[in-house]
Parts: sequence; C-alpha cells; structure tokens
Amino acid sequence: MTVAILIVSHSVDVARGTAEMARRTAGPDLAIGWTGGNPAGGLGTSMGAIAEQLDAIWGPDGVAILVDVGGAETNSEMAVEEMAPDKAKRVRICQAPLVEGAIMAAAEAASGGTLDQVVSAAEEVMRG
Repeated sequence: MTVAILIVSHSVDVARGTAEMARRTAGPDLAIGWTGGNPAGGLGTSMGAIAEQLDAIWGPDGVAILVDVGGAETNSEMAVEEMAPDKAKRVRICQAPLVEGAIMAAAEAASGGTLDQVVSAAEEVMRG
C-alpha cells in the first residue's frame, strides 16, 4: 500500500485537472481522489463529497489532503473529524499550493514515502 492523495477544490475542473496531473506523475497505481464544486454544480466544496472520497481511497498508510482555499480546508477538517478516530489520525491536510503540492505529494507517495514524508514533500514547495 501507499499513501493516498485527495484533491479538494472549489472548482470541479481544477480538482479533476490537478488529480490528473498528479496521476500522470505517480502512475496508475496510486490512489488519488478528487472533489470540487458544491452539490448544486457551482463553486464551493462539500463535506459529504470529501467524506465519500476519503472512504473511497482510504488505505492503512493514510491520506494526504491538498486544498485550494479556506472553505476547502474547513470542510476537509470537518470530514476528518467525522471519521473513526483510528482512521482520522492517518489523515493530514497539507499546507501547500494545490497543484504543485499535489504533484510533489504524488511523486513521494508513489516512491513509497510515509505519510509524514508525503506531507513534507508537498509542503516543501512553500519553503522554497
């Protein structure tokens, strides 16, 4: 198993495109989920959709979540809080730019990195 990646954006197109870029970096075997937009099809995020994606890609090595702006992070935090505690402790929200962070996280996950290493790789983009 490897660390899974979840992309959360206010835009369905940004989420899907970022996930595709990460998948092309990491290869087809890495579990990459994405969700974007609100339930009405506009801009926004949905805690329910995030929770569904977390369940879909969950693995014992954990999940690194990458978000675009405020509400995406808040809804991701709420979705993680709803998870069973043993699973929730294996989910981390990265403080990284969405696209660049997702690509770095996917590359690290594909190479067998731990959850801490995947998060660190994503966040390294912010440190320069």
